[in-house]
Amino acid sequence: MNQCNPQAQSDIWSDWLLHTRHADDPLQEQNLRARLQQYADRVLDGAELFTGMTLADIGTGDGLIGFRAIERFGPFLRVLMTDISAPLLGHTEAVARLNGIVEQCTFLQRSAESLDGVEGASVDAVATRAVLAYVADKAAALREFHRILKPGGRLSIAEPIMRDDAIEACSLRKMVEGMPDKAGDNFFHLLHRWKAAQFPDTEEKMSTNPIANYGERDLVRFALEAGFTDVHMEFHIDVRPTEFNSWPVLLDTSPHPLAPTLGEILAEKFTEDERRFFESVYRPQVESRLLLTAERTAYLTAVKARR
Repeated sequence: MNQCNPQAQSDIWSDWLLHTRHADDPLQEQNLRARLQQYADRVLDGAELFTGMTLADIGTGDGLIGFRAIERFGPFLRVLMTDISAPLLGHTEAVARLNGIVEQCTFLQRSAESLDGVEGASVDAVATRAVLAYVADKAAALREFHRILKPGGRLSIAEPIMRDDAIEACSLRKMVEGMPDKAGDNFFHLLHRWKAAQFPDTEEKMSTNPIANYGERDLVRFALEAGFTDVHMEFHIDVRPTEFNSWPVLLDTSPHPLAPTLGEILAEKFTEDERRFFESVYRPQVESRLLLTAERTAYLTAVKARR
């Protein structure tokens, strides 16, 4: 049974996923899609699906994992697509209908921590990509994944680890606390103001923020505590030139759905003189692609033991 509201307009999740993460820029979206498909394929490889199975795509978003699974495994694969966002489920159902695969899909508006409406031992695989990062009770989510899996079923997830981004914001805070904040000589103060608007910048804030209060080893622990076996985790750090070389695109993007864009931060937290100074320093580095970005991803697979 499909339980979502296709008429819902938007929320922070749909706004970010469908617009803000690529600033509605066609080239940025094209490059992003190519990279995201690599994540999807890696997750699906870990799920070890074959035709006739049922996949639970938890936090389906725009259907990245579920649609790729149908593309790879054909018309007899069933996909349960859950998400906390009614607008995203409405969007994803519309895409499935447009592509003639809606009969293979079931849509359910639920949070990852509480998948009531999904029977126990009813799916062959559970997959997520960038979902647990925003879940307050990650241990509860892992217990739900274990509950709905059939004995012998597989869990395969890819989750961003943003703790280091928060640690960098904390380090910036400590650094600027000892610096005078003088007009024309305050770049690091402004850099901290930007980063602190997007990531927690104290240990106390980190401890209560779901994007920063866990690491890759915690995911392993949660999986073991939920009852999974054969747990395997790979932690990848990829450092490369930033994908943004357009200042306007950078202004209209944010690193995650809970963060304001750089443009919003500049407008709300900077004076006009501070905005000009910040842009004079930072924009040339962006447009010359001198900046590096580090992406940290935990890939985890596990199995629900057979009785």
